[in-house]
Amino acid sequence: MKTRHKRLAIIVSGVIGLTVAGLFVLNAFRSNLVFFYSPTEVLEGKVAIAAGKTIRIGGLVEQGSVKRSPDGLKVDFVVTDLNKKLPVHYEGILPDLFREGQGVVAQGRLQNGNTF
Repeated sequence: MKTRHKRLAIIVSGVIGLTVAGLFVLNAFRSNLVFFYSPTEVLEGKVAIAAGKTIRIGGLVEQGSVKRSPDGLKVDFVVTDLNKKLPVHYEGILPDLFREGQGVVAQGRLQNGNTF
């Protein structure tokens, strides 16, 4: 085999190897490529969500929708994408940047079909 053919075989093998490795990486992260879903996608069923599966939703915290419990650790609010609204129940200390009218990404599970 000539030097030219050996070099070509090495280059082709390298390209094939990198392509296969890239496909494995993309396949491993396929479910995490979407950072969050909008309330419209979730409520209209545009996203197949398995029962009990943790997902992320993103949108704006609706003005006037934040309701806090007396102990301050349970908060109910509404996330909207200006098309649909999704009620959210949160337990814990809220982040400092949490405000009505601000963008939010929440991670959790959909309960009763329409509460996150």
